[in-house]
Amino acid sequence: MKKYSKLLLVMVLAFSTLLAACGGNKEENQGAEGGTEGGTKTIKIFQFKVEIAEALNKLKAEYEKEHPGIKLDIQTVGGGSDYGAALKAKFASGDEPDIFNVGGYRDLETWFENVEDLSDQPWVKDVVDVAKEPMTKDGKLYGQPMTIEGYGFIYNKDLFEKAGITELPKTITELEEAAKKLQAAGITPFANGYQETWILANHLLNIPFAHQPDPNAFVKGLNEGTEKLVGNAKFDEWMRLFDLTIQYGQKNPLTTDYNTEITTFASGEAAMTQNGNWTQVQIDGINPDLNIGLLPMPINDNAEENDKLPIGVPNNWVVNNKSKVKDEAKEFLNWLVTSETGKRYITEEFKFIPALTSIEANSETLGDLGNDVMKYSQENKALSWEFNKFPDGGMNEFGSQMQGYVAGNVDKNQLFEGIQKSWESLKAK
Repeated sequence: MKKYSKLLLVMVLAFSTLLAACGGNKEENQGAEGGTEGGTKTIKIFQFKVEIAEALNKLKAEYEKEHPGIKLDIQTVGGGSDYGAALKAKFASGDEPDIFNVGGYRDLETWFENVEDLSDQPWVKDVVDVAKEPMTKDGKLYGQPMTIEGYGFIYNKDLFEKAGITELPKTITELEEAAKKLQAAGITPFANGYQETWILANHLLNIPFAHQPDPNAFVKGLNEGTEKLVGNAKFDEWMRLFDLTIQYGQKNPLTTDYNTEITTFASGEAAMTQNGNWTQVQIDGINPDLNIGLLPMPINDNAEENDKLPIGVPNNWVVNNKSKVKDEAKEFLNWLVTSETGKRYITEEFKFIPALTSIEANSETLGDLGNDVMKYSQENKALSWEFNKFPDGGMNEFGSQMQGYVAGNVDKNQLFEGIQKSWESLKAK
């Protein structure tokens, strides 16, 4: 009887242990699905800007220290990689991030079913006007703007001086004269990162769109089939700029990626490169003493029309509306733009031009490029960013066609016809 009692007791204890284990596993699994594990909640962040990846990891450590029980899982895809395709793959696999980046306009339409309305957040009242429009729909704001950015030709002031360039070029003729002087002095005028479709099909192709008398009307006309690239005056002018960069650029533009482009320029091997103030961190990492600035990208000889930089919002932080840690994700974004630590990272570590009036730009940490963007913005010398209105998939399609032109496979009219045909095909999808 005692043997039987002991055996029964052992069986009951074993069964109880098994039940407890099953219950514990079930609880743990539910926690993992909900973004938590062992009492810790994880916010998965999938972001685009490679320039701030290192600083974000430093911020992660500080945020986790200030917020026990919260873990930030930050992944960065950008530079030479297709962030949009990588983000779609994330959602398709079920590994959805809690916070990710959306560019605005067309990008907002693409991801609209997945993004949370942030209109009730405390920082919304401080967003500058230019940063609201790309992420606003039906009066509601769906993204927190990362920063204000501008781009053009980054130029090496010391190499310009060496070549005898005393006046900064503001027209296409003056830019060509500067290129000739640089070449005569044994200096490569342009480092072109034309392996990157975004450099070609977003930033370079944006220029003739932004120079249209009414850019919005022109984009609308392309969508409705009433506007054409072939025969358009601004596109014809712009081709002189495109040709000039090829003629006076390095020998291998189609095999030059973003990192190589910036390294080539920062090492003093070229006098100019098409890019923006986001490169300041990388350039400083290679050559912190480089004397640089930003030039406009002229398409004709009208100095007043051309003395402008394309300025806009590169990306926005958005919250996945199906996230199990939605409240924690919103709290992180609020902390980022309201806490002293977050604001310090935005201005000093990321070297961002703030897109919120509540954050004061730091001219000492912005660097030469950021300060030039600020100057042009304050003087109302800005061109619009129209590429965020291009059809989904346009960056790769248009970029590939522009690469074909650089390679000499198509002429100007064939390039324009190809972009037009791709536009019509993509907008129909």
